[in-house]
Amino acid sequence: MTDSTASAPVVTERSGGVTTVRLNRPDAMNSLDIATKEALLATLQDVATDESVRCVVLTGTGRAFCVGQDLKEHVGLLAEGSDALFTTVPEHYNPIVTLLSTMDKPVVAAVNGVAAGAGAAFAFAADVRILADSAGFNLAFTGIALSSDSGSSFWLPRLVGVAKAKELLLMPRTVPADEALELGLATQVVPADEFAGAVDELAIRLAAGPTKAYGAIRRAVEFSATHTLAESLAHEAELMTTTGRTEDHRAAVDAFLAKEKPTFEGR
Repeated sequence: MTDSTASAPVVTERSGGVTTVRLNRPDAMNSLDIATKEALLATLQDVATDESVRCVVLTGTGRAFCVGQDLKEHVGLLAEGSDALFTTVPEHYNPIVTLLSTMDKPVVAAVNGVAAGAGAAFAFAADVRILADSAGFNLAFTGIALSSDSGSSFWLPRLVGVAKAKELLLMPRTVPADEALELGLATQVVPADEFAGAVDELAIRLAAGPTKAYGAIRRAVEFSATHTLAESLAHEAELMTTTGRTEDHRAAVDAFLAKEKPTFEGR
């Protein structure tokens, strides 16, 4: 079921507990103008707080996932001397990436085509990245003499190591899907004609899982990246207490004792 108008820059599609958030500017390769960034942020805020949404899929319409900043708009803003060039990172990119990486439910990046700049960083912020075999990543920032944004300097070293991260950021090129899989940038690569089915299969599986536990694990991993072992252990203890009080945990224990498969409700 489609919840948004087909002409909007971001559309959502609901199917059971899965909500697909689709960047919808195919003629512009889903580049990010201000209207698209505002719509994406508002959409992610909505799905993050909707308890009925148990898995979020981020993808693009057409041949691209997202090629990052809309450079046509960017040139116009440069000519105007607009402050939007400098405010868009804290106002749009940072909160978008924070939501993608920390919302209380799993996020799948369904990379249907090229993901460049901030588009690549959005994919890196997800829990898993399924790539069509025709897709690829490009950390294009230095190609237009800009620093990295959208968490790319945070995620890349954790995914591929510091040396490879610097290589990809300093000397950007398109990393094809098969190499992305070898490097750890991709979780799974599938033929283009099997892509939609593979995304659906994984999203449905995650949506049927213990949503609160998934969310807690996402926060634990993010927290531990910038805290000491002692702090991370204390944080884990807090999250264990929280998830231990959920209905899903009780149901799982009961099912275990009964030698049955648990059914999770996301509560």
